[in-house]
Amino acid sequence: MHQMSPGVERAVAAARTWADRLGSEPVRLAHFVLALLDEEEGRPAVLLERIGLSVPQIREQLQATESPPAPAVTALFNAAQSWSLAYRHDPEFLTDAFLIAVLSTNDEFRATAATLGFPPERLEQTLTNPAAPQEEEPVSAIFAMPDPTAEVDAARVVDANLNRAREATRVLEDYCRFALDDRFLTEQVKQLRHDLAAAARKLPQNALLAARETLRDVGTTATAPTEYERSSPAHVAVVNLKRLQESLRSLEEFGKVFGPELGRELETLRYRAYTLERALALGTTSRSRLADARLYVLLTRAQCIASVDWTIREAARGGADVFQLREKTMPDRELLELARNVRRWTRETEVLFVMNDRPDIARLVEADGVHLGQDDMRVKDARRIAGPNILIGVSTHSVEQLRQAILDGADYVGIGPTFPSKTKAFDHFPGLDFVRIASAETSLPAFALGGINAENIAEVVAAGARRVAVSAAICAAQEPEQAARFLKSALGADCCC
Repeated sequence: MHQMSPGVERAVAAARTWADRLGSEPVRLAHFVLALLDEEEGRPAVLLERIGLSVPQIREQLQATESPPAPAVTALFNAAQSWSLAYRHDPEFLTDAFLIAVLSTNDEFRATAATLGFPPERLEQTLTNPAAPQEEEPVSAIFAMPDPTAEVDAARVVDANLNRAREATRVLEDYCRFALDDRFLTEQVKQLRHDLAAAARKLPQNALLAARETLRDVGTTATAPTEYERSSPAHVAVVNLKRLQESLRSLEEFGKVFGPELGRELETLRYRAYTLERALALGTTSRSRLADARLYVLLTRAQCIASVDWTIREAARGGADVFQLREKTMPDRELLELARNVRRWTRETEVLFVMNDRPDIARLVEADGVHLGQDDMRVKDARRIAGPNILIGVSTHSVEQLRQAILDGADYVGIGPTFPSKTKAFDHFPGLDFVRIASAETSLPAFALGGINAENIAEVVAAGARRVAVSAAICAAQEPEQAARFLKSALGADCCC
């Protein structure tokens, strides 16, 4: 049984998605590299940036590369595990070891990687200490300290910050588990805590304990006025995220005294803490802004049997909370004019307005949000266009896409398609199974979508959904107010009387 990080598991699943996206039947080696680079603050991306390469440029070049088909994934796992055992004395392999295994498995692809500037040998040299004899037995510390006084001083700082970081991750894990009931974020924090413990095991534990001096620590009596003030569980999480990041930074700097490898590992953990902070902070904001949003209506003018403004007013009166303007083929000038009108009508009815696909138009008309599909621009690019305060939703069709959307900083997600839809064609339907999994996976606002109507909404609710996005069920209804009222009631939510 192979032991691997969650990032490797995500990359294996995402490689198939990349193959489908690029129209390839077999999963090719380049697809695995693209999948590994999906996490912009993950080890592979950081590694390529460290050697001076542009990750966006590498992505573009790889998408244009016809690489060899990948071997069986177990062969890649075996190679990654062998590398990790040889260089880290650890059977569990991380995404950087998996990247080296992918680059090394085929001579043709190795040559391609060399042409692009990242042959596996160069990455190995960056990740390892070439001066250390490979045949020696592993020791508890990465390097022996030449100066006993320096060793004690550095060990004291490292010991204190390891304790702080471990404590902070435990607090954050409890927050994600008990306050948010969020399985995915709980797993992310737990994995970070375990990876921190693995890094700590490379240090001489006896030196850390010997250097510890709590009774005479001058810092134990120095307190700040706000140190004992916490206004909410969310405030507790924010404080401990900062404590974790500060501790990791101190660990990274003083850890370098023991050798470069520890500093690199702690740097990667710090980047992951930043990603975690974004997911938690944005999630807290979006949970608040969308707390009462249960019924989300996708507006397409051709689908509405009456005018768009009448449909919005009637559906809002029946309890609809969010309206998304979804017009794929309308000329820009006409679309902008319609979007401005929808913005005016949604303000009059005091409901949220989301623009599909177009963060530029969302910004121009001051929409509340923009919604992105899997083939649209990334969340970070949409946020640069539309601004920091806009809600950004992402459609997801698998657990891997759901998790990636959370880490990318999405404010809410669409989960589906649940049933065949009249507004969009799909080759694959994740169906109610995905609704069940996604509802249990995240506490981020999640709207089940795709073919949901009055006849099947009870099945969707039974699968765990508490929010739905519909189109024809309201737009094509003779009485949108009554249709919205029924759907809202089926969700177990109060609606307008």
